[in-house]
Amino acid sequence: MRPLLTVVFALLFACTVLSQEDTLPDKDIDSFFLKSKSLKNQNKLDVALEALNEAALLAESQEDFKALVDAFHQSALLYLDLGKTENASFFWQRATVTLKNISYPYGQAVHEYIDALLKFRNGNNFQAIDALIESKKLSNDRNLLNHILLLEADIYLSMKRYEQAATNLNALIVNNDLYEKQYLKMRAHMGLARLFLEQDEYEESVKHGKDALQLVVQNNFAKEIVDANELLGRAYEQGEQYDMALVHNQNLLRIRDSIFNVNKLQAETKTADRIQFEFMNEEIKRQDAKIEDLSASANRSEITAILTSAFLTIISLLAVSLYRNNQIKLKTNDLLQTKNKELQSARDAAVSAMEAKTNFLSTVSHELRTPLYAVTGLTHHLLEENPTESQKEHLKSLKFSGDYLLNFINDILQINKIDADKLEPLHIEFNLKKVLNEVLNSLQQTAKSNKTKLILDYDPEIPTTLLSDPIKLSQVFMNLVGNALKFTKEGEVTVIAKLKEKTEEDVRVYFEVRDTGIGISPEQQENIFDSFEQGSVQINREYGGTGLGLTIVKSLLGLFESRIYLESQPGKGSSFFFELEMKSKDSVLEDLSFEPAQKEYDLEGLHLLVVEDNKINQVITKKMLNKRGVNCDIASNGTDAVAMAESNPYDGILMDIHMPGISGVEATIEIRKFNPDIPIIALTAISLDDSLETFYAAGCNDVVTKPFKPEVFYQKIGENILDKKMNRPAS
Repeated sequence: MRPLLTVVFALLFACTVLSQEDTLPDKDIDSFFLKSKSLKNQNKLDVALEALNEAALLAESQEDFKALVDAFHQSALLYLDLGKTENASFFWQRATVTLKNISYPYGQAVHEYIDALLKFRNGNNFQAIDALIESKKLSNDRNLLNHILLLEADIYLSMKRYEQAATNLNALIVNNDLYEKQYLKMRAHMGLARLFLEQDEYEESVKHGKDALQLVVQNNFAKEIVDANELLGRAYEQGEQYDMALVHNQNLLRIRDSIFNVNKLQAETKTADRIQFEFMNEEIKRQDAKIEDLSASANRSEITAILTSAFLTIISLLAVSLYRNNQIKLKTNDLLQTKNKELQSARDAAVSAMEAKTNFLSTVSHELRTPLYAVTGLTHHLLEENPTESQKEHLKSLKFSGDYLLNFINDILQINKIDADKLEPLHIEFNLKKVLNEVLNSLQQTAKSNKTKLILDYDPEIPTTLLSDPIKLSQVFMNLVGNALKFTKEGEVTVIAKLKEKTEEDVRVYFEVRDTGIGISPEQQENIFDSFEQGSVQINREYGGTGLGLTIVKSLLGLFESRIYLESQPGKGSSFFFELEMKSKDSVLEDLSFEPAQKEYDLEGLHLLVVEDNKINQVITKKMLNKRGVNCDIASNGTDAVAMAESNPYDGILMDIHMPGISGVEATIEIRKFNPDIPIIALTAISLDDSLETFYAAGCNDVVTKPFKPEVFYQKIGENILDKKMNRPAS
């Protein structure tokens, strides 16, 4: 893209500056600016540069620094039109130094505009746009703002942002600029012609190209006539109107021969180089003269000041060469900014995809619990109704399948909660040895069926009471020991806990689960902690399981900022080991278990309200309660539940959470308004977004997760409803 803007804009500034009250009060300086504009319109850029050089010398002699800044700026713009970026940057740097010592908002705005031009020429589009934003903040000059719109459009075109470019260009077609209305309108038509040409809309491109050419001819824009004919030639050619393309290409050759020739270009280049050389030479001479005038002085401080001034002058002359390195850095920064935005977009897309996956799995897991509750509940009832031996075998298989599916759903929900950062480790006191013994005791039946011995190797030096999360630790060991038992027949599974380090209250404990099972090959070890990985399809078919146990272990240990390691040899067994940092306490919790002790309750005679919207679940829950002598009424929604609780003296309420209409949480809040004491147990197929704290805050006394085991169900009713009724004072 040819820098047509800069030529016209450079000369316009002379007129614009005349309108500024504090810009150029001296008519002699004005005359040089006007002469430069006139010469530019005649396409005599070399002589125009001479006039600007005279204006700069006169402004410096009169100490009119604002006029000097304007001369530097217009020189920089003319050099850009000549294609001499280094010369342009030199005069831009001179303007930079001068602007530091004066307050000149309009000059600073033009300075930012030229900086944007330089950055755009070097391909730094984002930095160029930033510079234009700064320019608009500094001045509301209409002509300058119009040129900013034009440069923005050129930048957007180069970035293929056609809609934004078209907005700017259409605005310029109807501009009311006091100085360059027709020029800006012509440039806007040429910009739209290029835009439509790049989009293969050749008719629109030709239309705007013709409008641009008409304005060029009417206003005698000498140089722009080349660009208009070249643009129309390309548009006609790509639109397959070769006769019209030939006409404009012939015009182009004729115009170029008349406007441009080798001698003229050489003269412009020679003049440009001479002016810059003379400027540099004059600056050096001025510094040399100052040094000679003060050379006889014995005052070392004055000599040092002069030498410093000379040194700074030399540094300013070297700024042009250093500018190249600065442009490389700017271009690199522009590229890095672009890449950072691309990475941010990719990250946002990945986060959205992860959230969608998590929400999908959570929803599926939650919806599966309701029919699974029916399967496990009906199986339990059928097993208690004295089935035949053949029926019992089928029912046990059905129960096993239901339990397997429930464990699978729980594993998926557990992983989703960890991935969604909805799990945090607790910090409560517990007895580590007690936790490990309870895990091993719960797995003794599995060990006996495999003829495998369970061994606990516990270091007595470990403090009795520790501070951490016993629930999650038990989940880790349940998965590790259960996994070891699954692959170990007629062998040993050893759980090791050793004190590795203790500093005051800080304790580091080494844990290991070692087995003598089938082992894991080196190839399988690489992916063994990935979801749904069990080493091979054959192992999955022979030993079963979901392949999520080790994934959960890895994720849970990540909550403790710990990492699990594996050593294994096929045929000899495997060893999983990790370390945990915990706090030790002086108190003794030897007999305290993190799980409540089981107690047999006689529930006969209780009168409960069951709030459940699913008809099958209503039948199952009612049967389970009737078998233990509990009478119950059924409410199918939250509204009915509130009304029935207010009009009947129930011993307790079993409240489903997810229901149409008002939810179980909302119903509980309403009931608490008129009955703050009645026990309420939440029954929920808990999902990823459910929070136990929300249930308790609403007024629930406890929570039972569906599908639940009958013994857990009865235990919760006994603890929260029967015990409270027995302890209630007689009325």
